[in-house]
Formats: sequence, structure tokens, C-alpha cells
Amino acid sequence: MSIDRRDFLQVGGGLLIGFVLPAGAQLPDEREPTYPGLSGPFPAMALKTPEGKPNAYIQIRTDETISLMITRAEMGQGVLTSCSQLLADELDCDWTKVRPEFAPVDTPLYGYQGTVGSLSIRTTWGPLRSAGAAAREMLVAAAAQKWGVDPSQCRTENGFVIQTASQIRLSYGSLAETASTLPVPANPRVKDPKDYRIIGKPVKRLDTREKIVGRAQFGMDVHVRGMLCAAVARSPVFGGKVASFNGSNAKALPGVKEVLQIATGVAVVADDSWTAMQGCKALEIEWDEGPGATLDSAEISKMFAARTQEPGTVARKIGDAKAGLAGAAKRIEAVYEVPFLAHATMEPMNCTAHVRPDACEVWAPTQSMTDSRDMVAKITGLPPGKIDFHVTYLGGGFGRRGAFELDFIGEAAELSKRLGVPVKVIWSREDDMQHDFYRPASRVEFVGGLDAEGWPVAWSIKVACPVFAFPGTAFAGLIDLQYNVPDFLLDYRDANTAVPVSFWRAPGANQNTFFAESFLDEMAHAGGKDPLEVRRRLLTASPRLLRVLNLAADRAGWGKALPEGRFRGVAVGNNVGSFNAQVAEVSVTKGTLRVHRVVCAFDCGQQVNPAILRQQVQGGIAYGLGAALKGAITVQRGRVQQANFNTYDVLRIDEMPEVEVHLVPSSESPGGAGEACVPAIAPAVTNAIFAATSKRIRKLPINSANLT
Repeated sequence: MSIDRRDFLQVGGGLLIGFVLPAGAQLPDEREPTYPGLSGPFPAMALKTPEGKPNAYIQIRTDETISLMITRAEMGQGVLTSCSQLLADELDCDWTKVRPEFAPVDTPLYGYQGTVGSLSIRTTWGPLRSAGAAAREMLVAAAAQKWGVDPSQCRTENGFVIQTASQIRLSYGSLAETASTLPVPANPRVKDPKDYRIIGKPVKRLDTREKIVGRAQFGMDVHVRGMLCAAVARSPVFGGKVASFNGSNAKALPGVKEVLQIATGVAVVADDSWTAMQGCKALEIEWDEGPGATLDSAEISKMFAARTQEPGTVARKIGDAKAGLAGAAKRIEAVYEVPFLAHATMEPMNCTAHVRPDACEVWAPTQSMTDSRDMVAKITGLPPGKIDFHVTYLGGGFGRRGAFELDFIGEAAELSKRLGVPVKVIWSREDDMQHDFYRPASRVEFVGGLDAEGWPVAWSIKVACPVFAFPGTAFAGLIDLQYNVPDFLLDYRDANTAVPVSFWRAPGANQNTFFAESFLDEMAHAGGKDPLEVRRRLLTASPRLLRVLNLAADRAGWGKALPEGRFRGVAVGNNVGSFNAQVAEVSVTKGTLRVHRVVCAFDCGQQVNPAILRQQVQGGIAYGLGAALKGAITVQRGRVQQANFNTYDVLRIDEMPEVEVHLVPSSESPGGAGEACVPAIAPAVTNAIFAATSKRIRKLPINSANLT
């Protein structure tokens, strides 16, 4: 589903509408993406969309089709369909005529292009509806002009403008040329939500058939005439470098074309990917392992513990936590930890590049299109305008294909530039697992105070976590706690190591929600309170979170009898502009945990496609549950110990619980969906485990060692 820019602007004629996507679509980040071997930042993250300058386009053609340029990545979250729904409803067009296309990467034309933070719908909700409304008003004006009537005497329906009195009609395609000569309304009137026909409806996804029949092009599917394939041997130790290498054994393999050192290691280039990977295994490399060779998971944990004893930076302060704890009738303490996690996308990293002296063409599954193109420009020395960047479907992202994790893009560009032919770089699963940018490990120390009646009144939180990109990744999910506790203190300290870290689905909130929701349960138990009632009492100032909590508890039957051996736990989460509560139902038999059922109430504001939302909630819960039960990246002598799914296990189909999703109707502006429900599942499960066993799970992943 790609389209040539010239074709988009020229084929079929009709009405072309530009609309402004807000600068808020850029990453809220100060760090610049880099590629090993290059110095200097890439400027993309500093880009600002010129005020009022149209930077995305729709085209209503004379053949009745409607093209929409999508400037966001499609990695399973349904953005092609949801964005098209926003346009189609306001345009009042025939839904079957909408043709979403991945926009070419072009900063002057489209502004910053990328998908992060579950921002796709949040940043297109207003602009796409306004663009559709503007086009609709122009089509009505064109029809009124033809009929010689006032536009107020016309209405629109399913791709036609209809004259109310006579019921005569003209199709959008027949009006498109005339409408294109009219001025674009400055303030088009969008629909009242009660008049929506497509927004809020579970219409079928537009990309399903493409994927079923194999027409959808993922990065791994790209094949270019004359293309060679490359695999790269990278240092097994974080921060290590090539000291020397012998490529003669690799070169002796039939099909191997080149063996050369690049910024990230030693590359073997061959006729096909299998031969390239076999060539990497045949390489003889001496590594300068550097200081990272002493890195060890146990030592990292000790360092985190030592850091929490040092002064931290205050992130949030309410009242006087020290005084509140001193005056509390009861005081409790606990320490929580989580490990590093890999992204483990189903499609490993890959990129295809064809660098020529005067231009370059790239095909890549990337979440950060603008940054990817600018990285290629930096490596090749070509102006960004000379780089034709094709965005493919992504076989999962979860943050791994974001702005600061574009090494796979850089490798393809560097190799193609040096060899002068198209090169496709493909990572093996082992490459992907052992050279990721991981979810940070973290340690949090809690102190809580209860009043004489057992209600929480004071809360102190110390965080030790690698701080990357921006500090909020260390304490997201804690700084925005909605609980009304009079005395509250949150501080954090950097605990960086040589392990590269970056964004992982629901950054910060994914681990910190586990910490906070678990410790709140501890305070409830210490005070002799029902954990549901404690949350209800503390959330009176957060009506949306309280509403999902009550809904989930009601539908899960909180307080009602369960089958023998089953127990419940509850947790809430608020991130990416949305609110959810989850109740997990578990059993623990002879040290074996089974999660039977999860009830989730979800409020993301205005729903665009409820069917896609359900999929996103279910997928987020599955992803978070797999991480909680099994996920851990461990390091020994600077080396990641996990290599594939046999040592980094994921949730299996027979382990998936029944997930019951209740969507809360809302007229609020949309929040995010893809990352929203990942964080709360871990504490809902561990709180249920405590109800079943009286054992607190303070360290993930959950396993037989901490269940017995």
C-alpha cells in the first residue's frame, strides 16, 4: 500500500486538501538519535511544523475514490483503518471508496512523521475531522453553484451532495474538479457526535485482506532487483569493538560476495540471507570487549540498591512525607525490582537500501520515518530530498523501531553506500535478542504510613533506574498517581549501566504501575482493608479512574464467591491519556500459577473503532502478562544470556486467560490504546497471588521460586 508522490498529486485530478498535523506529534524528547561511527545529532527531533502550513493530504478523485496520506506507522494497531474512519465520517463519503496510503517521507510536505506514545489518533483526531469537514463544505458549495441554490439547501450522504427540495444528487467525483477551484474554509464545522455514522463503529479493518492474501509488504518482504543480503556480527559485549578479524573462511562460502567492517561490527554480504548468516558464523573476530566485560546482573542489582541510599532528584512532592510518616500510626516498607526486557518483535530488524551517487532509495519497517530518513542522509551525505523512503508494514514495534533504535537502518545505508548496490540487512532472532535497546531494569523502595483507622496517609518512593532520553521514563506511572494521599514524596536517581536501554511499550509506566499498585495492596492489607475499598476512597478526585475501577469490579464479581482454589486481584492504570482497571482471577497449585480470567474496564475517551480497541486491550494485556510471567534479560560478563524464544519465553496460546473487555462510552477527546493496558496486568495478577498464597511478589518475573 505505497504510492508514488507524483501519482498522488497528478493521477485522476479532483480535489486536493491539505491539513495541518500538530507539532505535538513529535517525540517529547531531548536526546538525538545516533548511529555508531558517526558524530553529531540528527536534526529531525527539533523540527517544528510551520504554523498553519498544510502538511498532509487527502484527494477526492474524479473516479470517486478518496486517497488519504497516512503519516503514521502501521504495526498492527489499526491506524490505517481508524484514521480513515475519522476522515470518512466528516466527509460523509462512501466508506468503501477510501484508499489509505503510507505517505512518502517528506518533512517539508508532511511535517514530522512517526508513531510513538500511542499518539496516532490523539494527534489526528482534530486535523483529520477538520479536513474532512472542509472538503465536504467545498463539495456542497460546488454543487450549490451548479444548481444555482444556496448551500444551506443541500446535504451530503454517502459520497453524494443532495438538493434537499428536489432530491437530485451529484457524486463527489463529479464535483471534485469544480470544488478544487473554491477556497478552503478556514473554520469548517465538524459534526456533532450524535451524527457520526462511522466513527465509533466496529467497521472491518482495511488491511486485513492485504495481510491474509500476502499483498501487504513488510520490511522482510522487500526484494529489489540486483539486491544482496547482509548479516552483521556484533560485539557480544556491550560497548565492545572489533580489534581484528579474519574473513577468509566466510569468503570461501559459495555465494558470499564481501566481508567488511562497518560501524556496528563485521558484515558478511551474500546472495541470500542464509548464506550471509552462515558467513557470520565462520568469521574469526578478536573483540576489544572494553569495560562492559565485567557487567553482571547481580552486580547491577547491588548498584541499584546502593544508588537508592544516595540523595535523589525530587519528581513530585505533596505535603511533608517525612513528617507524615513520623506521625503515622503504622509504618510499612517494601522493595520492588524488575529486570531488563527485550522487545521481541515478531519481525526481526531489517532494512533495504540502494545508495547511488546522486540519490538513495530505502525500504524499512520503522516507527520513526523522519528520523530514519535523516539518519540515511547523515550516512550517505545526500540531502534528505534526494532520499526516497518507503515505509512498509511493521511486524511489531513496541518502541524497538523508534527514533533512538535505528541501528538497522544505519547498517543498510552504510553497506549500500560502500558497495554501490542494493543491500538488505536482516537480523537473526539471536541478533535481535542480544543487541536490543532494552526496557530498563529498576528498583523502587517504598515507605508507607497509615492512620489509626488503617487508611494510607503518607507515601515515600525512591527510584533507581537508568535514565535515558528524558527523566520521565524513570518515574512515569508514579508521578501521575491519582491517589489522594496527603503526604507524598517521589524522588529518583540515575542508575545507568553499559546495557543500552530505550522505550519499551508504555515506557516507565509498565514497571512503575506494578510497583505502585502492588505496594498499595500491601498498605491495604496492613490496615485491614479491602484493596478495592482503599482504591475507591483514594480516587474520589479522579472520576474516570474510579468509574473503570467500579465497572471492572462489578463485572468481575468482586466480593462474590469464586470456585474453590481461585482468587482475585485488582489494579488500575492511567497512561497515554486513557484509564483502565483490571481484575485478575488466578489459582496457584503446588507452585504452579494459572491466570484464568482478566476483566478489564477501559476508558480512552471517544472511541473510533471499538473492535480495534478490544484487540488493542487484549493484545496489551497479553504482552504485559507474558513479561510479568516470563520476561527477563540477564547479563553475565557483559553478555546477554538469552538468545531466542527457548531462553526468552513469551506467553503461549494455552496460557492465555479469558480476557473480558468493557469499553466505557465517552465524549472526551481520544486517549491512546496500544500501550494503555500493558502496565496494570502484572499487579492485578501478583495481588491475586497474594490473596491465594499470602506471598508478596516483589520481583518479576513470577516463577516457581517466588510462588513456593
